[in-house]
Amino acid sequence: MRTLLFFLVTAAAFAQAGPQPPFVLPDSVSLERDILYARTGSRALHLDLFLPRQGAGPFPAVVYIHGGGWRNGSKAAFQRQAAYMATKGFAGACIEYRLSGEAVYPAALDDAKAAVRWMRLNAKRNRMDPGRIGAAGGSAGGHLAAMLGTTGGLTRFEGNSGNSGVSSSVQAVAAFNPVLDLSTLGKQFDNEATRTIALFLGKSWNEAPELWADASPFTHVGPASAPMLLLHGDADTTVPYEQSVAMLARLKAAGVDACLYPAKAANHGFFNAPPWFVPALEQMEKFFVRVLKR
Repeated sequence: MRTLLFFLVTAAAFAQAGPQPPFVLPDSVSLERDILYARTGSRALHLDLFLPRQGAGPFPAVVYIHGGGWRNGSKAAFQRQAAYMATKGFAGACIEYRLSGEAVYPAALDDAKAAVRWMRLNAKRNRMDPGRIGAAGGSAGGHLAAMLGTTGGLTRFEGNSGNSGVSSSVQAVAAFNPVLDLSTLGKQFDNEATRTIALFLGKSWNEAPELWADASPFTHVGPASAPMLLLHGDADTTVPYEQSVAMLARLKAAGVDACLYPAKAANHGFFNAPPWFVPALEQMEKFFVRVLKR
């Protein structure tokens, strides 16, 4: 009953103007906040771990990566999705990572990979399956999730944020309005989005076009890329919908299991707003059930 209340409250919050009500954790889910998952220099990195209370597992797991243009945002951004997925038998970790105000690329990707490695290293203790780990993220977090899915097994992307000795590869990705081809944006636009990417990378496209290409998930698609669900508003004015259309075609050409959920007339960040919150959540659930629970 409390799980149902949790989602009724969520739906009501998105349907009304004003602040959202407090987050309500379903009875069937445990939550441990602010777990130290890595340390890089003096910077401590934390995650919030959501686990089903019942069942021996091992459960498939998902790493959730918040958006915010790589320069702000909170690991709490995906807590409602993580809690919901835990009611469906998925472990989940909502992570923080170094933002562009304190470090430039590849710091954020290094941290995301360290979080995946932490999940594997601590899988047995937390009833998780180290062979079934996915990633989900929105906007900048969608970019990082897609990078996890397209650079698995590439040693030069492993980074140095810690938890060495295990793979950082993921077996599935759900990316919400992700930034996928940074080079295309750099060539075509001179706006806030492009300036945000330059801050994230530390150099403009004119200064280092090869860096913009190398930091793009689109560049690294290959037969070994993880199955990927792209969810994108077709009226997105921040990250063009065509980014996901092109990524879908590239994934399919490489023989990768991939699909695209277009949110009609939806703008950036649609997945946390009515009327798309529940449908987008259901699409993510169906995808992860199909790919990670098989």
